[in-house]
Amino acid sequence: MNDSRSEIQQTIASINEAWRSGHVDAMAPYLHPDIVMKFPKFAGEVAGKEHLIAGFKEFSANAQVIEYTESDQQIDIAGNCAVVSFRFDMLYERAKYRERSTGRDLWVFQRESNRWVAVWRTMVDLSEARVQK
Repeated sequence: MNDSRSEIQQTIASINEAWRSGHVDAMAPYLHPDIVMKFPKFAGEVAGKEHLIAGFKEFSANAQVIEYTESDQQIDIAGNCAVVSFRFDMLYERAKYRERSTGRDLWVFQRESNRWVAVWRTMVDLSEARVQK
């Protein structure tokens, strides 16, 4: 179980490093082809790896992350399924405004071909507020 926990921690770290560094395509190996992302409050969804990556690319192209921290990471494993969540606090800037976004990122992974791949994601307890530039 500790090996799985370590593998999952490395997987989520690689996903987050990919979008934060602007190399969004590098997250592709960690995503299931049919991954689903539910929007906050379940107000819609994105289905499929290509669509999820496109959303991260749009954000990376149009926003600059100024501050980003993660805390309170939790990993629960049951057989070949794992749930990972962590609190995040991010300040980012777009052309016309800055916004602080906080909440909990929640990912579901499955063990497939000796590796963990993300199959589902959402953000809960999301709070967004415009801040002064």
